[in-house]
Amino acid sequence: MTTSAAQSRPRPWYRPSLTVQIMIGLVVGGVIGWLRPDWGNAVYFLRDIFINLIKSIIAPLVFSTIVVGIAGAGALRKVGRMGIKALIYFEIVTTAALFIGLAVVNFTKPGAGVTLAATNTDVLKTIGQTHPKTFVETIVHVFPASVIEAMVRGDVLQIVAFSVLFALAVTAVGEKGKPIIRAMDSLSQIMFKFTNYVMLFAPIGVGAAMAHTVGTQGLRVLFNLGKLIGSLYLALLIFILLIFGLVIWIARIPLRQFVRAVREPAALAFATTSSESALPKAMESMERFGVPPHIVGFVMPTGYSFNLTGSTLYLAMASVFVAQAAETTIGWHMSLGQQIAMMLTLMLTSKGVAGVPRASLVILLGALNSFVPSGLGPIGVAVIFGVDELMDMGRTCVNVIGNCLATAVVARWESEFDDRRARVFGTPAEAELDLKTGEVAFADAIAQGD
Repeated sequence: MTTSAAQSRPRPWYRPSLTVQIMIGLVVGGVIGWLRPDWGNAVYFLRDIFINLIKSIIAPLVFSTIVVGIAGAGALRKVGRMGIKALIYFEIVTTAALFIGLAVVNFTKPGAGVTLAATNTDVLKTIGQTHPKTFVETIVHVFPASVIEAMVRGDVLQIVAFSVLFALAVTAVGEKGKPIIRAMDSLSQIMFKFTNYVMLFAPIGVGAAMAHTVGTQGLRVLFNLGKLIGSLYLALLIFILLIFGLVIWIARIPLRQFVRAVREPAALAFATTSSESALPKAMESMERFGVPPHIVGFVMPTGYSFNLTGSTLYLAMASVFVAQAAETTIGWHMSLGQQIAMMLTLMLTSKGVAGVPRASLVILLGALNSFVPSGLGPIGVAVIFGVDELMDMGRTCVNVIGNCLATAVVARWESEFDDRRARVFGTPAEAELDLKTGEVAFADAIAQGD
């Protein structure tokens, strides 16, 4: 009763929620970057500190969560079935994202009237140093030669692959594996608590990121290529309302509670343009939302490679934007058939996004080099590069929301979604449910002699 009463009292004005603190950090950071650009550059190291702290959480959290979920719950037979369902869902929603982007960019025509003049393409050097992975390269990349190296790099897909195999081995050894399961359970709880500590620094980190963005690029970036930026955010909004809304309705996900569960991870992703920064908080929120840990631990990290809906929508729009600009520049027209062929190419190449710096621009450059003539592809990417960070905010935010929703959908598909826990998310009743669940678990442990 004490916990319930404490949670039911309104927050004092001087202790706002994390979402409000992040929004305040964004506004303050933007003002600092606008008024004192040199300060914006000077405080950027705070953003790097925050991202580094988050990255330090990802490997132990993903590893421990997957091992406990699979080995602890005896979910051996579920892994393959769950993986197939997740991949089917990923392919459906990312394909929908591509074609919504294609429809919006052909309607708004943001590239019409833009001339792709010769420009400084030095910005492409870092992009051109790598290339989109082929299908075979992606499959080979999944399996790490060294899990330690994968953890150092923060390669989520490789960590997932090793964790699943490790969990299968732990289950196979029976009783001898139980100490490992208990240790991994303790580690996952510790990492969630560690995440809460790091989140205290989030408003400062995101404020520094915004101060740097405005300080280096100025408010003029809001107007240059504004039609492309506006078209992208319009397409993302349509995608959220139409596709995510339809999925939530079909899967019977409680809408209000889902919004409450994803708002903090989404705000973090938007402010930092980094999906990694939101991953620990998103995993914690979806477990509290009623998705079993083994589904959260498997589906969400995998989705960071195969379910980047915001990024795929952006790729569709950016590629056709350059094609429209090429028509203005040299009179070359990309037919609808060529656009669809390019979308099919992007459906495959976008799966190689994981682990590549400036990943979406890498994929974009590769597609444009194949479809746009006269070497205008690199020039078009250089034009987009100047405002890419503003668009990266929106697409990263949608990526995170999409991966959160994917865990709930797969849980519903597996008949393991906890509706009772979902409906009380973020309310005083959640604390009471946690208390009852803890009492039952403790009683079961006593009965089993643990």
